[in-house]
Amino acid sequence: MALRVCSRVFKDSAVLSRLQLGTARQDSASWFLTAGNAVCSRRGRKGFIFTPACFITSDAFLNRLKKGKAAEADGSFYRLPASVQPDSAEQLSLLLRHPDQPENAKVLKVALIGAPNAGKSTLSNQLLGRKVFAVSKKVHTTRSRALGVLTEEDTQIILLDTPGLTTVSKVKRHNLEKTLLEDPWNTVKEADVVVVLVDVSDRWMCSRLDFEVLKCLAKNADIPAILVLNKVDLMKAKDRLLDITAELTCGEVDGRKLRVRKVIKPPWAEKRSDPESSPDEDNAELEGAVDPSTATIKEQLKALRSQKGWPHFKDVFMLSSVDKEDVETLKNYFMVAAKPGSWQYHSEVLTDQTPEQVCTNIIREKLLEYLPQEVPYSITQSIELWDDGENGELDISVKLYAKKDTHMRMVIGAGGQMVGRMAREASEDLSRVFLRDVRLKLSAKLKV
Repeated sequence: MALRVCSRVFKDSAVLSRLQLGTARQDSASWFLTAGNAVCSRRGRKGFIFTPACFITSDAFLNRLKKGKAAEADGSFYRLPASVQPDSAEQLSLLLRHPDQPENAKVLKVALIGAPNAGKSTLSNQLLGRKVFAVSKKVHTTRSRALGVLTEEDTQIILLDTPGLTTVSKVKRHNLEKTLLEDPWNTVKEADVVVVLVDVSDRWMCSRLDFEVLKCLAKNADIPAILVLNKVDLMKAKDRLLDITAELTCGEVDGRKLRVRKVIKPPWAEKRSDPESSPDEDNAELEGAVDPSTATIKEQLKALRSQKGWPHFKDVFMLSSVDKEDVETLKNYFMVAAKPGSWQYHSEVLTDQTPEQVCTNIIREKLLEYLPQEVPYSITQSIELWDDGENGELDISVKLYAKKDTHMRMVIGAGGQMVGRMAREASEDLSRVFLRDVRLKLSAKLKV
């Protein structure tokens, strides 16, 4: 599958052997998913948007863009917006409710993987249209697999947001949960499509896939994977995007070679070894990834370490996960890629998390956002109150336990301003998830 780029943008630095754009009007929206046919376009804005190169004018495609409505031959009805029930029993009841799927239902399971802080949760939230997963600039914000459900028309997309792939040594050193090691690998096994996110704004890591990501792809080579270059809005040198694409795909997308001009590599792009990963750990984690009859485990690892990318990606997207228009393109790709099958959840389901889990995750996001260094990782939470107010609002009280007195003072802040700010922002986020007013009270206590 060849990547198609716009020559007027890249001018003399165009890197593909030919440029082809589909201009014919199509009667079927299925042509939207022409694998690998993509074009970089400015659309009057700064930055590049990687979109399938075709033009859709069919009514079938336009009808798919009507959010929250399911069209039928004899009329239409409005589907209630998906949300999280503020009561645990009601949320469980909703999750167990029989799916209200139409006759020609379609479904797609999408697993998002990548190195820590690549933007997986941000992209998941944008696809869902609601902030369900915690997001922060610090690593390991997502501690276990979380599921989001996007239902539009006759299609249900199940998003599997995973923790950033990490090593055994890092988990032991920082006393992290084992779910950070297990959940990404287990989640990929049940996916129909794997989305590999790469933070292209990280100049140290953008030119090669994380070794843990490569191992995961090698172990699940039978599952289709697409590459998403995220945070392109933070890149100053946009002409580097195609060089990065060529490196991360080994110059091959969907079985077709890419012809890319040679560039002089900057010093920071040279191969760097990972001193935190031992050969024994690599051997244990990769075992079974490739057919042992073709090579030994050590030889397989050596071959993977010499790779900068994965040569079996089906498609490549360049986007900013905070840009709705960019993400809409990726969402449409999933909608068309969905295959006939039974829905797993009722259309009103937004996530499989309990309301308490949503609450504690949002609070942890605020702790990570506003507290320095290791402080937020050492704080534990306890829900003291969860009750309906007189006017229909939800009253929540959460106690934060700090290991040190200095940490507790940081949480509280001068005159209680810090804890008040975190409670206020978390309340606003929870109100949008629960679709009702939330009054959240946070207090800090020294853990003894």
